[in-house]
Amino acid sequence: MSPVRSRRPGNPAAMLSFCAGLALSVASLSIAPAAHAQTSRTAAAAPAAAGSADQVPIRKIVLYRSGVGYFERSGVIDGNAEVQLRFNAEQINDILKSMVLLDLGGGRIDTVSYASKEPLARRLASFGVNIANNPSIPELLGQLRGAPVSVLVAGAQVQGTVLGVEDRQLPAAPNQPASRALVLNLVTGTGLKSIAISDISSLDILDKELAAELTKALATLAEYRADRTKTVDLRFAGQGSRRVVVGYVHEMPVWKTSYRLVIPEEQPRARGGEGGAGSRGEVMIQGWAIVENTTDQDWDNVTMALVSGRPVSFQMDLYEPLYTFRPMVPVPTIPGVMPRSYAGGIEAPRDKATVQSGGAPGRPPAAAAPAPEGAARRMRAAVAEAAADADLSGMYAGIASSEMLDYAAAAQAQAGEVGEVFQYQLDMPVSIERQRSAMIPILSATIPGRRVSIFNMADGSEHPMRGVEIVNDSNLQLLPGPISVSDGSSYAGDAQIGHVGQGDKRLLAYSVDLDVRVQTRHEHQSNITKLRIVNGLFEQTVQSRQTVTYTIRNGDEKRARTLYIEHPRDDNWKLVTPAKPDDQTQTHLRFVAEVGAGKTQDFTVAAERVFFQSFGVLDMDVPTAIAHRQNGRISEAVLGALRRAADLQAAVNETERRIRGLNEQTAAIGAEQARIRENLARLGQGSALADRYIAKLNDQETELEGIASRRTEAQSLLDQQRRALNEYIRGLNVE
Repeated sequence: MSPVRSRRPGNPAAMLSFCAGLALSVASLSIAPAAHAQTSRTAAAAPAAAGSADQVPIRKIVLYRSGVGYFERSGVIDGNAEVQLRFNAEQINDILKSMVLLDLGGGRIDTVSYASKEPLARRLASFGVNIANNPSIPELLGQLRGAPVSVLVAGAQVQGTVLGVEDRQLPAAPNQPASRALVLNLVTGTGLKSIAISDISSLDILDKELAAELTKALATLAEYRADRTKTVDLRFAGQGSRRVVVGYVHEMPVWKTSYRLVIPEEQPRARGGEGGAGSRGEVMIQGWAIVENTTDQDWDNVTMALVSGRPVSFQMDLYEPLYTFRPMVPVPTIPGVMPRSYAGGIEAPRDKATVQSGGAPGRPPAAAAPAPEGAARRMRAAVAEAAADADLSGMYAGIASSEMLDYAAAAQAQAGEVGEVFQYQLDMPVSIERQRSAMIPILSATIPGRRVSIFNMADGSEHPMRGVEIVNDSNLQLLPGPISVSDGSSYAGDAQIGHVGQGDKRLLAYSVDLDVRVQTRHEHQSNITKLRIVNGLFEQTVQSRQTVTYTIRNGDEKRARTLYIEHPRDDNWKLVTPAKPDDQTQTHLRFVAEVGAGKTQDFTVAAERVFFQSFGVLDMDVPTAIAHRQNGRISEAVLGALRRAADLQAAVNETERRIRGLNEQTAAIGAEQARIRENLARLGQGSALADRYIAKLNDQETELEGIASRRTEAQSLLDQQRRALNEYIRGLNVE
């Protein structure tokens, strides 16, 4: 059997094989133009011969990994024929969405009919007793208002007509608080009786028609659950014997793959080279497809194809009738004329314009008296409500349309990973009984492969994984699935394989290599390589180097190892040692190390990264800059600029120190003056000590004036120095 790629067929029968993704509405198959309607009436005169599904048996099945299967039936009919196919109820939606009919003998496709499925809630609501919402006993009794019933209470039978169910406050019993209970009110021959529902032992509905309605509703509910299969009738109109084809898609289990990989006990000579630890030989791979027939019909000698592609497939409820929302608009009415009473009046002179109650010719009619305020308000409210409802009808129609769109979109699905379409066409017909599964061989080939060990520090183990490197150089594609590995004649372990295209290389790990140990040592270094001044800031160039040393010890004294090292990949770092990886993935760099039998070997992976840091010019002192100059990181021009900026900053610092000294003097004099004024307040005027204090205050005031003048000058100088420093640094660019 040789898998082949999908290709476009050139004949109608083959074309049907590719209709799995085609969704034709059944309406397009059952609605015909006027000319067809006339011939239909003619055909109706000749009843179609009924046939079973065996008349058009399943000839071809295409299973997809997206969870659907395409089924193609083909058979011979004669004249006007009707074919009945049975499907599970949950498959009907897919059938209505995808069924394709072809009459290859020149006949015509007539109607496709099936039993309608009315929503269960709507069917239950049509009965005299509505049990759609699973009503409780009180709710059910509420629906029986006006119906005669017979209830059994405390061994006594009570008959009456249901008046209703009431939530009643019960009187408090001795040593018990008041409580509430639901009671059934019955109208009996002796009057109105109230019976607590909790006291009713049994209830009979005496109205036979109403009791029959409840029985029918329960039977409908049971039938809805039990009805699992549906019949679809296909009608063909034509003359003579001819072949017809029926194709459709419905949900099926995803077909699965599993593989067997056999590694020879002794590595053969490599292709074009000598064998060895790192040489590639050949391994044998065998693939099986696991197919389940979950239908209720045997697959007998059907042509089968297994497709790895994933066409867009979704579900939509086309089977259940959809009822749209329609608003309830009140009937427009005209308010009635209210009765009126008139007071007596005096006739006016005839030469003046008057309004007669009889309405003489040429005179205006009498004006109607205003309606009472309550009636007018009710009339305006009714008219406004009717107008509002009428105006909202368009909006309700829009809402209904949007609900239908939501109904359709909710079932829509978007395509996920759309793999390359690759089809395994089985050479021999397949027979699988219903509700049975089968393993079908789909490939057997030898491909290049070699034993390897795989180490990834993220696994958290010092032992690498034992595995095999394979190259898919066949014309086949390997699909995802488990793979059982045999090393020579013994089982070695299990692995998992992803999608492997033609020419792709993969690593498979199937066990732990206990003979090999790997230890890692991490080192990190950062060095400043250059400093320059850019826009008044020091720009520091830093070169970081990360080194990971893998120490590999091969404890196997007889066999060498080819070790794949999976090193974390970070594109922000540049690989230095080795110059380039042997392989790489989205997350890892792969390096190959050859370790001899019983040997220990170091493998070093080093990467570098250069980044920049910025900080203020004055954040570095001159001695540190001199040290950088001696190491060649700073030029003489940068050092000179830093010294100039440091001198300007020193001048600013000196002026700020002077101002702080003047402020301290002012504060000290102020404190002394406060002490003197306190003493003067105690001494009073006229004493020698008071005169002395006053003289001292005068001297201090003179001194404060001098300090204030010097502080003003110093502050002006400080502002000038700060401006000079900022202007110098702001435009400073020195390499």
